[in-house]
Amino acid sequence: MDNIMGKIRSLDAYPKINEDFYSRTLPGGVITLASSIVMLLLFISELSRSSLKSLLYVCLYLHAVTETKLVVDTSRGETLRINFDVTFPALPCSILSLDAMDISGERHLDVKHDIIKKRIDSHGNVIETRQEGIGAPKIEKPLQKHGGRLEHNETYCGSCFGAEASDDECCNSCEEVREAYRNKGWAVSNPDLIDQCKREGFLQRIKDEDGEGCNIYGFLEVNKVAGNFHFAPGKSFDHAGVHMHDLLAFQKDKYISAYKTNKTENNMLVSLYLMISHKINRLAFGEYFPGVMNPLDGVQWTQETPSGMYQYFVKVVPTVYTDVSGHIIQSNQFSVTEHFRSGQVGQLQSLPGVFFFYDLSPIKVTFTEEHISFLHFLTSVCAIVGGVFTVSGILDSFIYHGQRAIKKKMEIGKFS
Repeated sequence: MDNIMGKIRSLDAYPKINEDFYSRTLPGGVITLASSIVMLLLFISELSRSSLKSLLYVCLYLHAVTETKLVVDTSRGETLRINFDVTFPALPCSILSLDAMDISGERHLDVKHDIIKKRIDSHGNVIETRQEGIGAPKIEKPLQKHGGRLEHNETYCGSCFGAEASDDECCNSCEEVREAYRNKGWAVSNPDLIDQCKREGFLQRIKDEDGEGCNIYGFLEVNKVAGNFHFAPGKSFDHAGVHMHDLLAFQKDKYISAYKTNKTENNMLVSLYLMISHKINRLAFGEYFPGVMNPLDGVQWTQETPSGMYQYFVKVVPTVYTDVSGHIIQSNQFSVTEHFRSGQVGQLQSLPGVFFFYDLSPIKVTFTEEHISFLHFLTSVCAIVGGVFTVSGILDSFIYHGQRAIKKKMEIGKFS
């Protein structure tokens, strides 16, 4: 048995030295203290990479790391949610409209659902928050389709003023009349001649909002195909396959009429110059997930030329984020470039507005959170301790033997 123990003892790679032969030095003590501090800091740094939840289970070292993969996006038939919050400091809410369309041919004109508008003054203070729509009726007896006024025990059916699609169609609000006109490809040139608009105070609302701005926010649910959405003055409609905006209903003085007749009066240019200055408070394609960066958040642009169209070209990258608990977030990231298309004087063919053209990337990014095992943590700690201990030992040996060599030369008088 003693023979076996002796053989095992001969394999000892860490031979012990009697304490009588130890030589402790001041540089060695300084190096030991410094290396201990370095090891402690590195250990804390390694440990602090774990989350608060990990610290509760530090014995298991539940530090999470994120693994990134690129795969081909094979999803079909999904929708794309666009969350937005945009402020127009010089465009009244009654004039501002939102449209969305895609390459599949689907169009959403003058979107109102899930949209909130805030009227703001020139200093950015909120005046009123409301959903889309014009004010309440101010005339108790509206004009009937047959020409008379609404009487007791009579069902109201307002006239569409020649834009009826059928004989029994009724237009009971200013918006319904304007919608009927848009469906016909007509423009409402004078809302004062429309009984519904007059009793709802349509023009008065526009006049009251003169000089105000608008903060519009909400979300769109669109097909997951390339398309665009845009904010522009005037109500939109399609005529002969062309997307148009009716600005005549919002005329004040003569600048809007001048725009429609393609003239270039100075007051028209000043108004259009002010209209599309904007600030994007938030723009996201999908839900928030940890680490997402939306490059347009907080972007502000002030128009300095008379007229034009501001365009954002967005490349949307589908993204799937899976956290450590297995919860999956289907979202998107995006990159963007910008371009301002200026309208030439005398040829104002660009609709003044802010346009977002988006396209989908065929590549999907997946982020997966995973826990690092305790074994990995232990390996890191050993690497820290062993590395610092080895480097400090080499440094201490260099200093110790250097000092001894210098001292020996000084004793024999050869050090100069």
